[in-house]
This record gives sequence, structure tokens and C-alpha cells, in this order.
Amino acid sequence: MAPTILISGGASGIGRKIAETFLADGAKVHVCDSSPAMVAEFTDQNPTATATLADITQPAEVNQVFDDFLSHHPELNVLVNNAGVSGPIAHVEDIDPDDWDHCIAVDLNGTFYMTRRAVPLLRSAGGGSIVNIASTAGLFGVPLRSPYAASKWGKIGLTKTWAMELGPDNIRVNAVCPGCVSGPRIEAVIEKDAKKRNLPAQEVRDVYLRQSSMRTFVSAEEIADAVLFLTSDAAARISGQALAIDGHTETLSNWLD
Repeated sequence: MAPTILISGGASGIGRKIAETFLADGAKVHVCDSSPAMVAEFTDQNPTATATLADITQPAEVNQVFDDFLSHHPELNVLVNNAGVSGPIAHVEDIDPDDWDHCIAVDLNGTFYMTRRAVPLLRSAGGGSIVNIASTAGLFGVPLRSPYAASKWGKIGLTKTWAMELGPDNIRVNAVCPGCVSGPRIEAVIEKDAKKRNLPAQEVRDVYLRQSSMRTFVSAEEIADAVLFLTSDAAARISGQALAIDGHTETLSNWLD
């Protein structure tokens, strides 16, 4: 029987690539996303998938996600907590509290709201898997990225805690920690960072590349393949882990300033 997957932030970016990878593997996929345009495009191009338009920072909208999910699927086997925002780039004293709150609300609170609803379904299915999309920012300090780093460290902390809590129910919990992922999102981060530092974007991009031993960004496909592996039978005894897909990050603070 094909497994059933629920992915937050699943209509665009890394989440969409994860969704399409599971679909290609024969899984049944339901995504939620906050962008009406992305949800419409995703469902148009992936007609076998189902979707809910939702803001996961709002518990009532998360409840609607699960109502919609259960109207299409009898059980849940995998939850992927992918939804996230990059947050502001600023010195700690310059961060607007509203920007802090928004980053934490999406990246951390949303993960909690989704998981608290998913666990009873996973348990009733006899077990399953949760994958939290964290970041190498959850393994290192990151200058000018306080809320993002805090949220990703928090995701890894939840991963470790939930793996302990849910292991007896045969529910495995792991985190995937991407490095810089090629695509529009990292390019927007680079542009913001370059503007903050009054430097050319290419100079900032070169610094980001030097942070990895392999001097490269990673692809969304590589992240999706890691999630597929962690939720497969081949990873049946892997839980509580934070797997970096990053070409080996050496540091996230190698600025001369």
C-alpha cells in the first residue's frame, strides 16, 4: 500500500521538490502552503496530489489542513515539516520584534502545530516518520540571522525530544539540515546580505560558497532524496538525527568583519 505524506510549505521551493519526489515514488501526497498561486500551480501540475491553502502559524488553519487531509486519506504515514521563512538580516539590536515573531511563528511554532495534530494519526497507523527541515544554521552560529538560527536550533531540539518521546510508538523523528540550496530563495538572501554589508552580491555569494568544504551549493533534489531515504524502510532504525546535506559546512561566520 502506498504511503501517505503530508508536507507543509509543499507547493513551492524545497517542499515542492520533496512532494514531487514522493509522488514519483508512488506515494499519496497532500501539501499545505500559504500562497494561493503556488497551491493552484502545484495542483494543476500534479493532479494526483491534494492540497490546502493555509497559514500554519494559525492553529485553526492547521486544524483545517488536517480536516482536508482526512477527507482525502484514511491514514497518515509521514509528516514533513518544511514550511519556513528566512527572517531578517540585521544585527540583534536592529531586529524589529515583529520580524523576530514572524520567523519564529512560521519556522518553529508552525512545526509544533503541525506535529501535535499529526502524532495521533501516525500512532493510529502503527507508526511512521516525521522529518523536520532544519538548516546548517541549526548547527552553527550565524551572524545577522538571530531569529532564523534560533528557529532552526529549536527544530533540532524538537527533533531530539520528539524522537525520545515517540520512539516507543514506532514513530521516527529526524531533521535534514540543508546548506545553501540553489534557487531564488538563497539568491534573495544573498541580495539582502550584500545590501546590508554594502558589497557586490557576487562577493557575498563567494563567501557563502567558501563556507562549504566542497565549495558548492546543494540542490533541492538532494534534499528531497534525503527525506525520501529517511522515511523509507532502509532507514527503519534511524531516529533522532540531524543530517546535514551541505558539502560539509566549515563555518557560517567567516567574514573578515
